[in-house]
Amino acid sequence: MGNRVLVLLPMTALFALGLLLFTFNASAAPQKGSQPKYKMIVEKDVDIPMRDGAILKADIFRPDSSEKFPVLMCMSAYQKDKLWIPPPEPYMEEKPNQYMVWETPNPEWWVPRGYILIRVDSRGTGKSPGFAEPWKRQEAVDYYDSIEWAGVQRWSNGNVGLLGISYMAMDQWWVANLQPPHLKAIIPWEGAADLYRDAAYHGGILCDFVINWWTGQVFANLRGPAETYNPDAMALNWNWEIMRNRLDTGFYKGVQAEWDKIVVPLYSAGNWNQAGLHLRGNTEGFMRAASKNKKLRLESGSRGHPGTHYAPFYSESGRSDQIRFFDQWLKGIDTGIMSEPRVKVCATTANDECEWRYNNDWPFDNTQWTKLYLSAPSVGEAKDAPGALVKTAPGNGGEVTYPAMGRFREAPRPKEITFQTEPLAQDTQIIGPINLVMWVSSSTDDMNIFATVRNIDPDGKEVTYSGKSIGAERAPAAKGWLRVSQRKLDAKLSLPYRPYHTHDEEQKLKPGEVVKVEVEVWPAGMVFKKGARIRLDVQPTDGKGATNMPHRLFEAESLTPVTNSVYTGGERASYLLLPIVPAN
Repeated sequence: MGNRVLVLLPMTALFALGLLLFTFNASAAPQKGSQPKYKMIVEKDVDIPMRDGAILKADIFRPDSSEKFPVLMCMSAYQKDKLWIPPPEPYMEEKPNQYMVWETPNPEWWVPRGYILIRVDSRGTGKSPGFAEPWKRQEAVDYYDSIEWAGVQRWSNGNVGLLGISYMAMDQWWVANLQPPHLKAIIPWEGAADLYRDAAYHGGILCDFVINWWTGQVFANLRGPAETYNPDAMALNWNWEIMRNRLDTGFYKGVQAEWDKIVVPLYSAGNWNQAGLHLRGNTEGFMRAASKNKKLRLESGSRGHPGTHYAPFYSESGRSDQIRFFDQWLKGIDTGIMSEPRVKVCATTANDECEWRYNNDWPFDNTQWTKLYLSAPSVGEAKDAPGALVKTAPGNGGEVTYPAMGRFREAPRPKEITFQTEPLAQDTQIIGPINLVMWVSSSTDDMNIFATVRNIDPDGKEVTYSGKSIGAERAPAAKGWLRVSQRKLDAKLSLPYRPYHTHDEEQKLKPGEVVKVEVEVWPAGMVFKKGARIRLDVQPTDGKGATNMPHRLFEAESLTPVTNSVYTGGERASYLLLPIVPAN
């Protein structure tokens, strides 16, 4: 079974154990969740057998008791033995200890409260032998086998939950597709659900993150302790496969949530400032999963100071929601959490502070869907004058043309065009997904749209938001992307406020051809103060606030300068659809 170590931990209040049959009681007082009681046993490098004869290595942290307990599990290529020391952030309420590992739950907090934690090195990573295939279907199948193994061990009560951030959240969606019988609840905390749309290709545009991520993981497994276990395991040509499969035509199926098959109770937790990786997965998960018991929590990575995407996971508020949810579904204790509003979001105000808002639906059922029409600068205005965002569609058609990119060295540098409102007459709360509907054309056969919604304060300075997980640049209010040749919509899945692109074929443009596009702008959650302006930037490349998730562009196949155009008013009225939620 592996090496066993007994760790002594303090004992406090008693709490009820065992799986109970229960019915929800809306009037029941909310419970705080299980409290510390147990000492901890640590078992290192335990073998978990796979269906094909392979073995995965795991560390098991469990209460020192003959009772049976629920299991919390996480699996990744990040190496179960790689110590992580949390930084001393004010909002980071988890303290360093010898068992902390990046983006995973802390055993010293969970085990005393009556939970077993299992960390598994995925196949071919860390100490698990084999050929590594991170973020592919094989990993989900291995996860299934690991869950089923844990569910029948002598110390298990048969109920397995999944918990973790980022990688440890993404693969929760993908194994939930397979419906392991012992999987009873999941909490995907900041988890992309569709490798194609959420991470690899934003609107059909290749994101550098996936390329850099794989390179970093290969390096981590070929340098340091891991190279002594699996020196040749990370040989998959992962980057080539991602770049070779630029359309969603089957390659990504194993790493995309199949929402009709996800029926397990779930608590989806996202971060406003993770546009470009996890945020979309968390909101799609709540909207589309077939589970009858699901909740959504959204907030920024910090409150009042520079923050990270992992701090809320270890916060008192975050862990309270986690343990109350798992007590409900893995221990059978009615904690009252399912009688509370299904959706809680922290709308960001000034100085990175946020205020909680509650609803039972996403988007909120009291959303005032508001169209702000793009209006081109008037004839005779300065060449660089911004356009306007107005509530009434311009009666006359307009056009704004801007330099894009080409192979010709003398071509003008790529440039943004801007549309903004007049100063807002009152505080305006925007919570939910955004759709940018435009009529566009290009002088070549394709066009990249980078759409950015910005909050401009009364002094003309942009209000940005902290909480990025990678890179130091602060985030704008919202971002969206689209490669125009991939504008084809899925009629069944598209909604007025959230277009859904098939990405299964390219529809190239004819130079000068005008087409209608809908750009999915990822959800926003903030308050624009009275006197501020809402600004929309449309660009052919990444702009300010994109260092976290830059995109890899390839020069257009043109030897002449390239220009793009956006059309406004008349029969080609372009608009930004915003989810405005009343303050009350």
